[in-house]
Amino acid sequence: MNDETIQNSAPPASLDSRTFTLRDASGATFVIDATRAGPALLGTGPAADFRLTDPTVSRRHCSVEVEDGELRVQDLGSTNGTRVQGVKVRDALLRGGESLQLGSTVMRVEAREARLAEPAARMGFGAVVGASLAMRRLYPLCERLAATDVPLVIEGETGTGKEVLAEAIHKASARRDGPYVVFDCTAVPPSLLEAELFGHERGAFTGAVGARKGVFEQAHGGTLLIDEIADVDIAFQSKLLRAIERSETRRVGGTAWIRSDVRVIAATRRNLDDEVSRGKFRDDLMHRISVARVELPPLRKRDGDVALLAARFAEEIGGAGTLLPPEILERFAVHSWPGNVRELRNAVARHIALGSLADTFSRPSRARSPADEGNAVAHEGDAADMVGEVLKKLLPLTEARAVVIDAFNERYVRAMLDAHGGNVTRAAAASGVARRYFQILIAKNR
Repeated sequence: MNDETIQNSAPPASLDSRTFTLRDASGATFVIDATRAGPALLGTGPAADFRLTDPTVSRRHCSVEVEDGELRVQDLGSTNGTRVQGVKVRDALLRGGESLQLGSTVMRVEAREARLAEPAARMGFGAVVGASLAMRRLYPLCERLAATDVPLVIEGETGTGKEVLAEAIHKASARRDGPYVVFDCTAVPPSLLEAELFGHERGAFTGAVGARKGVFEQAHGGTLLIDEIADVDIAFQSKLLRAIERSETRRVGGTAWIRSDVRVIAATRRNLDDEVSRGKFRDDLMHRISVARVELPPLRKRDGDVALLAARFAEEIGGAGTLLPPEILERFAVHSWPGNVRELRNAVARHIALGSLADTFSRPSRARSPADEGNAVAHEGDAADMVGEVLKKLLPLTEARAVVIDAFNERYVRAMLDAHGGNVTRAAAASGVARRYFQILIAKNR
């Protein structure tokens, strides 16, 4: 989809909100309002948005963000704690007038009512679609990031569209004619991580029958997305840091350093600040990759976007003019969508392919009623005819196959979990797959 702007000659609307100012004893201030995309970091580290010099304050001490007219403060596992009015807190909502203490530094929280200029009424950025306020306030930031070459971290829950946003930023950048390479850290065993990232020479290890470029070399002149970077083992992170800092890599089994002109974008479903605090992610690597950060909101916080996305997916999957029944859209609107945009797209594809049979393969409550058990045989009969129903839609092979496989995976996961009392570890072991893979199946088929 091309980036679209809703044409409107009226001036931008206003947003009722509050602006918060944090003021310490020296007079230093930090201002934050609802137009900021994502939380701001307070601490002594170089990545902090409000950088303090107090040695009792941690490098990543706490985060602050305006939510529904209140200031949300979250401690990030700091050494000396975060206190509001002298009370130690992990997560608190402030209205203004409180004292906020980080280590030995005490700040006054000041609030004032504000009529903020609402972000321009847009439908999306590149292939990223959404007209909610939560999305529209991201688009100007994404445009500015596309015009730079700085390393970027995209954070968000599974299925929020991190890879789609990364590619949209690449396509809007000066590197658009260069390669766009995606490396998924969860798809490669730790023993092969170095060879995949940096490449290898012939004979470097058993099975290395020829030389192979790593993803840094493959992305030369373009953009490299390192997906799920928080899953990289901390012992290997120093090598990754060196490659990003020096823009050079050395193949496994090789001796020469190879220069690569690459813009690095990292994505993660984890909270990197928490991972640093827990010692699972290097602070220096975090500082290097998070020159800029974007947090994609979950679908449940994107008011009005479910209907917009469902309509868009229906046209993409079923062809121009394909519409979903109003009752389906109503059900979609009240669903929590734990799998976010990916789950919604799967649900739309299921309804287009199966019609009324789609409910047979949608996720039911784990606890079945006697009536449900009594209808089990009839449901199995519907399932047996599912392939025939898919064939009637005359979908392309890849789409038809995906619908059938998704339906099977969902029923299989449900059956194994039911058989093992909902215990993921036992269900995965009985299925003959790794627990992590089983969890991926669960997330995909929610």
